This record gives sequence, structure tokens and C-alpha cells, in this order.
Amino acid sequence: MLSVVRAEGVGIVHGSADGVVDVTDARLLRALAASPRATVLALAEATGLSRNTVQARLAGLEARGVLRSFERRVDPAALGHPLAAFVQVRVTQRRLDTVAAGLAAVPEVVEVLGMSGEMDLLVQVVARDADDLYRVAGALLAIDGVERTTTSLVMRRLVEHRLDPLLRKIADPR
Repeated sequence: MLSVVRAEGVGIVHGSADGVVDVTDARLLRALAASPRATVLALAEATGLSRNTVQARLAGLEARGVLRSFERRVDPAALGHPLAAFVQVRVTQRRLDTVAAGLAAVPEVVEVLGMSGEMDLLVQVVARDADDLYRVAGALLAIDGVERTTTSLVMRRLVEHRLDPLLRKIADPR
């Protein structure tokens, strides 16, 4: 799907024909990731693009849903929750909406992913300590529609969330 951005009544199309980020978008996204607070002018200088091109590209990326929330990543440990765990959840059929709403109501739930395979959901949670994790796991199990849970403690993060290697591959496809 192409994104069309209106600039003074003229449609400007950005991105590839299939809606995937193109080389120019990838260069712009890398510059933005390196300097999230950069101005349009600074991004233009970093990428060698004109200010108008950067502004139109950013608007197109936002309209296509490529640019998500501007929320900064906060370390849960700084909030008193240094323990991280992944909870696999099996859901009673046709109860997914109820379970999702229940999970969203638990403050320690960081993210919920729908999965294929034996378990239906993968839930990332944080906790203050082992006793708190036990309480959080119990809260998940108590949600109407949750059949079973399996909790795995994160011992150490080996690779942080990242997209730059993928953007670099797109930006420089040699």
C-alpha cells in the first residue's frame, strides 16, 4: 500500500509499492533512531535530504503506521520492578477478548502477544521480587478465561530491542 501525503493539493507518494519502507525511509528512520529529538532540519542534514522531503516522508511514515508511539522506553527497574518474566497463557476458546481486557487491567503486564502453538498468549510482566512475581502470576491465572499459565523468569537480556540492523540492511542493500 502506498502512502499519499497531500502537500499544497498535490499527492506525493512515498514508500515502496507494497507499503514496505524503502531505502530513503530506512535512512531517515536510522537518523531518527540515532537522534529521537532531532528537528526536521537536523534530520535533513544527517540524511542529505531536503527539509521538505524529510517533513513529507515523516508525515507519510506516520500516516502508514510505521512510526508508532513517541513514548520513551523506561527501565522497569527504575520503577521498583527489576524482575522480568514471560508468562505463556492458554485461553478458553472464545474468551480471548475477556482475557485481553483482564490482562490490560494488571499494571505489571508490559506486553501481550497472540501466539501460534500450544499456548495462546505470551505475556511479558515485571515484578518487584519473587514474591511479587508469584502474586502477579496468580492475578493472571485468576482472570476469567485463563486455563493455564507457565512462567519463565528472564535471567538476563542478551540483545536489547533493536531495529537498526534491519534498517541498515534496507538502507544499504549491497
